[in-house]
Amino acid sequence: MITIPDLQTALLDLLREVKGTDVKLIIGGGFGIYLKTAHVHRLGVRTLLQEWPEPRSTNDLDLFLRPELLIEPVKLKPLAEALDKLGYQTVPGAEKYQFVKPGPDGTEAGSIKIDILTGPQNRFEGTRVKADDRRARPKPSVGIHAHPVDEAPTLEEGLLPIWLNGKLSSGESWQAEVSLPHPYTFLMMKLFAFSDRLDDTDKEFSRYHALDMYTILATTMESEWDQAIQFRDQYADEPYVMKARRLIARYFSALDRPGIIRLRESHYYRPELQLDEFISALQEIFPAKAETNAEGN
Repeated sequence: MITIPDLQTALLDLLREVKGTDVKLIIGGGFGIYLKTAHVHRLGVRTLLQEWPEPRSTNDLDLFLRPELLIEPVKLKPLAEALDKLGYQTVPGAEKYQFVKPGPDGTEAGSIKIDILTGPQNRFEGTRVKADDRRARPKPSVGIHAHPVDEAPTLEEGLLPIWLNGKLSSGESWQAEVSLPHPYTFLMMKLFAFSDRLDDTDKEFSRYHALDMYTILATTMESEWDQAIQFRDQYADEPYVMKARRLIARYFSALDRPGIIRLRESHYYRPELQLDEFISALQEIFPAKAETNAEGN
């Protein structure tokens, strides 16, 4: 079974290998949310909500690449070399943007999975990168592709740099800097992930994504909230933001909406969680009224 310390060690091993290069990683997914929660807890600062859920488990690393690394692939080569050196193998069907390191006995048990992602496809217009819904391919190839995330137009804005401290697999202590997406960016990605998995037979993924949305808002610091409001206004006419407003109205605008129901079904849910405040905050960042006005213009 993979634990949070296992993921932290795997990430530190990778960061050690790319030290001194242009590879500066943005950490998303469940592990990124865990890092943000731990960071805010250490700071002891005021956050948007006072009641937080217990951090959920996760078994993979979502590594976001700044588009510039794909546009200038010579800068990306150290990452490809590091993954190979550390024993990661490509995932069949997702070659070059999903990698897995087999467990200690060479099987799936205890394996660590890495997803390589990047910003929206439109970041690569006019460049040599060939991008579609599935992957962005740098030219010349260096053995790394990335999955574009069109619902993250603010990926590179408001990043939070943090220091990651821990042990390498060798037992040596190590620290390195990574960045975390802004809560607005995180919310956008998790909202679309929730929508994509809502109708799955196995409801666990949609529960995870709904819970993550709550955690993202709960751990939002005051300065981040102010910037989220700026993003709301700045990106009001961006197509994925307009769609996000519709998804919030459909799934997270009241206690009886599917998103809130899934959140309450989660094993990590506690009655103390501030659902009314959560709903109100979502509607302030993604207001339904703004959607009506945008469509009317």
